[in-house]
Amino acid sequence: MNRPTLLHRIGAWLSALISRPRFEREMEEEIRFHMEQHAATLIAQGIAPAEAHRQARIAFGGAETSRDNIRSAIGLRPLDELLGDLRYAVRVLRNSPGFTLIAAASLALAIGANTTIFSVAHFMLLERLAVPHPTELRMLYREEGERSVYHGTWGSDYRADNGQFRSDSFPYPVYQQVQRAAGKDGVSVFAFKDIGTVNVASNGTAQAVEAQLVSGNFYESMKTIPELGRGILPADDGAPGTGAVAVISYDFWQRAFGGSRDVLGKVVRVDTFPVAIVGVNAKGFTGADGVQRAPELVMPMSMIATLHGTLGEDKVLESSRLCWIQMMVRKPATMTDAVLQNRLDHHFHTAVLATVTPAAGETVDRLVTDDGSRGEAIESMFMRRPMYILLGLVGCVLLLACANVANLMLARANNRQREISVRLALGAGRGRVFRQLLVESLLLAAIGGAAGAMLGYLGRTAAPALLQNAWQTNAMPIPFNWPIFAFTTAITLLTGILFGLAPAWQSTRTDVNTALKQGAATASRQRKAWTGKGLVAFQIAMATLLVAGSALFLRTMLNLSRVKPGFEPGGLLLFDVQPPEKQYPGVKSVALHRELTSRFAAVPGVDGASAASVALISGSSWNSGVRIEGESANLGDGRHVHTDDVSPEFFQVLRIRMLIGRGFTSTDTQTSPKVTVVNQAFVRKYLNGKNPIGLRISGGEIKVDGKSQPDWHTIIGVCADTQYNDLRTAPEPIYFTDKFQWSGQSDAAQGSVYLVRTQLAPAEIVPALREAATRLDPDLPLLNIRTQSQQIADVSRQERMFATLTAGFGVLALALACVGIYGVMAYTVSQRTHEIGIRLALGAERGRVRRMVLREAGWLAGAGVLVGLGAALGLAQLVSSLLYDTEARDPLSLTVTVTLLLAVSVTASWVPAERAARLEPVIALRQD
Repeated sequence: MNRPTLLHRIGAWLSALISRPRFEREMEEEIRFHMEQHAATLIAQGIAPAEAHRQARIAFGGAETSRDNIRSAIGLRPLDELLGDLRYAVRVLRNSPGFTLIAAASLALAIGANTTIFSVAHFMLLERLAVPHPTELRMLYREEGERSVYHGTWGSDYRADNGQFRSDSFPYPVYQQVQRAAGKDGVSVFAFKDIGTVNVASNGTAQAVEAQLVSGNFYESMKTIPELGRGILPADDGAPGTGAVAVISYDFWQRAFGGSRDVLGKVVRVDTFPVAIVGVNAKGFTGADGVQRAPELVMPMSMIATLHGTLGEDKVLESSRLCWIQMMVRKPATMTDAVLQNRLDHHFHTAVLATVTPAAGETVDRLVTDDGSRGEAIESMFMRRPMYILLGLVGCVLLLACANVANLMLARANNRQREISVRLALGAGRGRVFRQLLVESLLLAAIGGAAGAMLGYLGRTAAPALLQNAWQTNAMPIPFNWPIFAFTTAITLLTGILFGLAPAWQSTRTDVNTALKQGAATASRQRKAWTGKGLVAFQIAMATLLVAGSALFLRTMLNLSRVKPGFEPGGLLLFDVQPPEKQYPGVKSVALHRELTSRFAAVPGVDGASAASVALISGSSWNSGVRIEGESANLGDGRHVHTDDVSPEFFQVLRIRMLIGRGFTSTDTQTSPKVTVVNQAFVRKYLNGKNPIGLRISGGEIKVDGKSQPDWHTIIGVCADTQYNDLRTAPEPIYFTDKFQWSGQSDAAQGSVYLVRTQLAPAEIVPALREAATRLDPDLPLLNIRTQSQQIADVSRQERMFATLTAGFGVLALALACVGIYGVMAYTVSQRTHEIGIRLALGAERGRVRRMVLREAGWLAGAGVLVGLGAALGLAQLVSSLLYDTEARDPLSLTVTVTLLLAVSVTASWVPAERAARLEPVIALRQD
C-alpha cells in the first residue's frame, strides 16, 4: 500500500478541520463498524453475542483512546489541546476578576499608547500617496553650492543627511527644458506648486481654500482618476493666463456643494476671476505635496500669471532666476535610479546654462532625486527625530506594563504552585503545563490588546490635535489601516510572551516532591521574591526614565511660557486678508489696506487696529540684506536682518515701547522721504550703541530712471526689543518700514495680517469685523482668525506635544510602578508572616517592623532610581536639541524625579508595612 503523501495529509487535515462535525460523525461510524465486524467474527466462532461484543471492545481498547489516536493521526490533537487550554484559561481568568481587570487595564493603556503614537508616526513618516505605484515617484531637488546661480527662492530648503543644503524649487523655464529633454528618454517630468490660500466665491459666499497649481501632465503622470469629471489636461496648461479650469477636492465638493454631481461646469470666482469646475478628485487624494493635507482647489500652472503674475520685479513664468515650482518624476521600470539621476542632472545643467549666464564665481547647482512615494513631505523631515524619540518613550511604557503584569503573574503563580505540582505529579509534562500557562498569558494579552486597539483608534485623532493650531478646520486624516492593526497584533503577542515566559518557566521548574509538602516551599518562594523584586526595580527604573523625560519637557514649556515677548499679547485678535493682485495692484493695494485699517479701528469694541506683513511670533519671517549709508558692505557679511512692513498704528496697538525718537505717523506718505524704526538689538549689533536717529539704511534696491540705486530709509526711532518669529531665539535685529510708504517695486503691500486690540471675545467681535470688510469688498474674507495667544501657542506646538504626551507617559509609569511596588511588598509581607510573628512575639516594636518593610522598599526603589537616572541622562543627550533654557542634566528636574519616585515607593509600600506592623503574633505563628 502506498503511504499518503504530504499533500494528501494536509488535505485530510484541512477537510477534518473545516468539517469537524462530519469528521466526528464518520469517525464514530467507522469505529462502530470495525467493532461490529470483529464481534460478528467472534459470534461466527460460537461465542455468545454479549461476550463477543465485550471482547471486541477489549480488543479495540477504550473508545475515547481510539478517538484520540485517530485525531492524532489526522493532526487535530494539538489544536484540540490548544482549544482546551484556551477554555481553561478563560475559566481561570474569569475566576480572578480583580487580577484580570488590573492586568488587562495596564496592558490596554500601554498598548493603546503605543498604537496611538505608531499610527501618528506611520502617517507622518511612512504613509504613501494614494496613487497607483507610488514607489515609482521621485522628488527632484537642487543641491546648492557655496555660490549658487540662483538667488531668489519661493519654496523650502533644508540640510540633507550629507550636510548639503537642498532646495525644492526650480525656475519655470528650466522646468520646461528639462521636461522636454527627459521626455525624449521616456521619462515623465511634471510640476506642482502650493500657492497657499485663495478666495473662492460661490453662491454669494466667499471662503478661503488651499490651492495648488499643477502642470498639464500632472494627472496623467500621477496615474490618478478623478471621482467625477476629468483632471487637468495639457491643453489646459497653455499660454500664461489661460486654462481657467479647476479640479476640487472630494471634501470641498461635499462641504461646499453637498456632493451634487451638477458641480461640473459650475463657475466660481477665484480671487475674483471666473474659473470653471471640471472635476472632483478621488477621496483620499492629497496631491504631490504630502499626505498631511490635500489641496482643495487644483488649477493649471498657467493660472499663476492670473493669480500671482509677479513676485517683486520678477514675472514668475518668465524669470530664469526665480526658483518657485516643485518637480517630480515617475521612474520608468526599466531605468535604475542612478541612470535616472545622471540623465536628469545632465538635462538640468544644460537647461541652466541655456537660461542664465553665471557671474564670476557662481556655480550651477546639482540636481538630485529622492524618494517621492510620500510626496515632498517636508514636514516629515522635521518630525522624524521627534517621532523616533516618542516611539522610544512609549516603548518604555510598554516594557513597564509587561514588568508589572509579570510581577502579578509571579505572585499568582505562587498561589497556584500546589495545583501545578499536582498536575505534574499526575503525569502532565512540564512542556504541556508550560504551554497552558503561556496560553493564559496570551489570552490576557489579547484582552488588553483588544482594549488597547480601541484606545488607539480613538487616540489616533486626539494626538494629531496637539500638532494643529486652534484655527485649523481640517484634521489630519490618520487611518487605522492594516499596518496599524498588524502593529497592534504584533505588540500584543510580544507582550503576552514577554510577561508570560518568566512566570510559566519558573512555575514548571519547582521540585514536585518539595512543593507537595506543606511548609516546604521556602526556597521556591525565595526565588520568586527575588525575581519579583528585580522586576519592580526594573519598573522603577523605567518610571524614572519617563518621569525625568516629562520633567525636562515640562520645564521647557514652563521656560517658554515665561519668555517676555516684548509686547502685550493679551487682547490681540489676528486675521489675514489676501486681496487679489490683479484687482488691487500697486497703489490700489496700499489704499485698500489703509481703508481696511481705518474701518476695523472704527468697529465698536475695538481699541485699535494695525496691519503688518508678518505677525510677530508666527514662525514666519522676512529677511533682507541691509547696509548703512557710508558703508560698502551689507551688515553681517551677507547675513540677513529681520524686517516687517507695518502700518503707523502698529507700535501703539501692540504696546511696544518707543525708546528714542518716534514711530510712524500719517505724515509719512508715499511722497515723503522713506523712514524706518529699528529695535535695540539692531543698534547694539550694527551701530555700536551710538545714536541712530537720522542715519540711513537700505534693505534693497529700486530703479530710478532705469538705474538701480539703494532704497534708503531714514531711522526715525528705536523701539524696545521683541521676539520676532519664535520664543526660543533671543531678540534679534529688526527694522520696521511703513507699509503705507510702499514704493510699488515689491509685493510687500499685497497680503496683510491685521492686529486688532479688543477686550471682547473673538466670537463677539468677528462678525462686526467681517461685516466691515465685506461692505468694502464682498470677496474679501477674513482668513485664519486667531488670538495672539493662540498664535504663540502654535509656534510652541512641538514642545507642547512632547510635554503633554511625556506627562501622560510619566503619570502612567508612576501608576504602574505604584501597583508593582505594592504587589511585591504585599507578597513579601505575606510570605514573611511567620517570621514577623516571631519578631513580634520576642518583643520587637511594631514601629520597627514597619520601618523594616519600608526600608526594604526604599532599597528597592533606590536601586531602580539609580539605574533609571543613568538611562535618563543618556536620553537627555538625545533630546537636548528639543529643550529650551534647560540643561540635559537639569538638577531641578532630576531632583523632582527622584523625590517623586521615592515618595511613590514609600506611599505604595505603606499599606503592606502597616499591615505587617499590626499583625497579631498568635495568629501569625499559626500560619505556615
